[in-house]
This record gives sequence, structure tokens and C-alpha cells, in this order.
Amino acid sequence: MPSNPNVALIIAGGVGARMGRNVPKQFISINDKPIIAYTLEAFEKHPLIDKIFVVCLKGWEPILECYAKDYKISKLCGICESGPNGQDSIRNGLNLIKEKMPDDDGVIVLIHDAIRPLVSKDIITNNINTCRQMGNCVTVVPCMSAMLMTKDGIASEEQVPRDSLKITQTPQTFFLDEILEVHKEALDKGICNSVASCTLYVEMGRKLFLTYGSESNIKLTTHEDIELFAALLKIVEL
Repeated sequence: MPSNPNVALIIAGGVGARMGRNVPKQFISINDKPIIAYTLEAFEKHPLIDKIFVVCLKGWEPILECYAKDYKISKLCGICESGPNGQDSIRNGLNLIKEKMPDDDGVIVLIHDAIRPLVSKDIITNNINTCRQMGNCVTVVPCMSAMLMTKDGIASEEQVPRDSLKITQTPQTFFLDEILEVHKEALDKGICNSVASCTLYVEMGRKLFLTYGSESNIKLTTHEDIELFAALLKIVEL
């Protein structure tokens, strides 16, 4: 184990309400393999990732452990229960990492959605390198659409220049001690439900550094996303 380990924190606490299924979306099987297994494999196979931790929906931990065994996820070092929202879930995972790795210095944590199974080796590598060079890292893609500002959801009289906008993805990567400090500051200020780690950093007045992801690094939230994922898998396997 290197003195400055790189750790993946996979967030798998969603219930998948928009899918309209009894099975949470991260546990839906595509080509006889659960979505979360594809995600875990991406980090398992990456040579720079030393350990994997998962924040899991309550009651699904035994199933996750079975999948880890079935798909030979040897780097899995801990599972904890998700919280009532994303900010709580991430904080639970960060606290678990600190508990399991109290003596490790310079730990980098790549926070990643379980339902982004097509994260590439290059995206993971670029996150690690950018974070070590700049102090943190958020994966983004350019905004390719015309963007309009609306106050009522009905009409618009203002555009937002798309060149100044980026669409965030995961991983979002931070030094463990610093992001734990940011979470503590947020709670002290009454911020309890920030949308993502990157938004939490911005709300705390911190600068974020960017690395570019990929349009194929999709987040599976709808039936259409699942169909797109299945199609992309066929391309990857060619």
C-alpha cells in the first residue's frame, strides 16, 4: 500500500424512484450483470486505485457483498449505510474511510455515483493526477446546448453563454481530510442538503479544479438511460 493511497467511494444509496421498479437502479441487471458491478469493476481494474468503499441503501448490504464476491472485487474494504440525502450519505462514507484508515496521510477520495458504470480508466487517472497537482478535481463536460434563464419555468428573456457553463459528472475527487473539514463547516453553517460534493465546495467558498470527462460517462436515472447504456455496452464489447 503506498503512503498516499487513492480510494474510491461509490455512492449506491438511491432508491431509483424514477425507474418505477422495486429494485434500486444500481442493482438492476443489464446483460445478466448488476449495474453496480460494472462500476465496481472499473475501479477494481484501475492500477492506481488502492481501496474501494461503498455507501449502500439500507437492507441491500448483503446483496452488495455477494456481488463483490461473485465479480471478484478484492479492493472492497468497507460498506456503510446511506443517509437521508446525498450530503449525509457522502459524509457517512468519508467517516468510514477515516475510521478504517486513521494513520494514512494524503488519502485521495474519488467520490463516484454507482449508476455511472461507464467511467473510463482515463477519467479515473485524470482525476487522481489533477487532485494531486491542484488539490481537488471535478469531472465535467462542455455544455453543448443553448441555455436559457427562466424565473417562472414558463417564459425566458435571457440566455446564459454556454461557453461559461460546464456539466458536472463524477468522479469528484478530494483529499480526505480537507473534504471532511468542508462537511463539518457546512453542518456548522446549517447547510444540510447540498446537491453534490462540488456544490458543497462552492457554497463553502472553495475553488474547484476541472478535468474533462466523457459523454459516455452517463448517469442512469431513467428507462431511456438504461437503454442507452445497453447500446453503449455493445459498442464497448466490439
